[in-house]
Amino acid sequence: MDYSMQRLLFAALLILASAIDGTLGDAMVSGTVFCDQCKDGQISLFDYPIYGIKVTVACANSDGQVTMSREETTNWFGNYAMKFDGTPDLSSCHAQVTGGCGQRSMGCSASAGPAQSLRLMFRMFDMEFYSVDPLLSQPAQPMSFCPRSPAPVTPAVPSPPAFKLPLTPPLPPAPFLEASACPHEKWMMPEYKCYWRAVNPDTKVALVFGLMAARRYGTDVTLWQGLKGRGDPYRTLLREGATALLNSYNSIRFPYHTLGVIQHMNWALMGSTQDVLLTALRFKRANSGYGTTTCKFTPCK
Repeated sequence: MDYSMQRLLFAALLILASAIDGTLGDAMVSGTVFCDQCKDGQISLFDYPIYGIKVTVACANSDGQVTMSREETTNWFGNYAMKFDGTPDLSSCHAQVTGGCGQRSMGCSASAGPAQSLRLMFRMFDMEFYSVDPLLSQPAQPMSFCPRSPAPVTPAVPSPPAFKLPLTPPLPPAPFLEASACPHEKWMMPEYKCYWRAVNPDTKVALVFGLMAARRYGTDVTLWQGLKGRGDPYRTLLREGATALLNSYNSIRFPYHTLGVIQHMNWALMGSTQDVLLTALRFKRANSGYGTTTCKFTPCK
């Protein structure tokens, strides 16, 4: 390495060190809540990420007294994220579903599954990132389409601090159970707009798919605009990924569940152009029903 390159590298390290030194440490906690429709204590084909569920992260001392807590509500995709200032030790903390708010969560917040411990994933530049195993929110009674079993199975977990749950209204209608896969052209027809369920045409792509999508497509592109993409591998990926997302909400028998669509989309965006094309092709095949499943749309009234 020549002298000029050494000087350039040294200057870059100084800038990076000063930036890190001026950054306040934070602890981030993230996870997902699923509606456990069959009340079997585990995630199954019938369960889905649920919006509008309140999650509390609480930390207790050796006497069982809560010393710190945060509450957050899940977004459209059942995800929640919390920030704790500084870098507190969250190893003794638990996350727990503590209720629901809004019409979409009413029927699946009568009770909660077990609390889950926080797990430190990694630490970097005085920042800590914790993840939580999936939390479960449950209806008052198992749905009628659930398999019959002698008794619900609840995983054994350490007893965390207890939280009281509020009473909630009755259950909403069951989700769409019939197998269906519709191409992007169908989703753009005005007579089928009533099938846009958890998201709407103006929902931002960055909000749905996260930071990687925001960097690639910007923060202003909507799902409706994404459905028009063509002529470029990344635009094709967005078109088929957005279509797969809509199909995953419309039918629980679609090959990809909602979080799977988001994960595959992000993996493709972090990979090569070949990864982008392969993922777009897989989404397109699923959206076409693999030649065996048809689109079950009927015109909206």
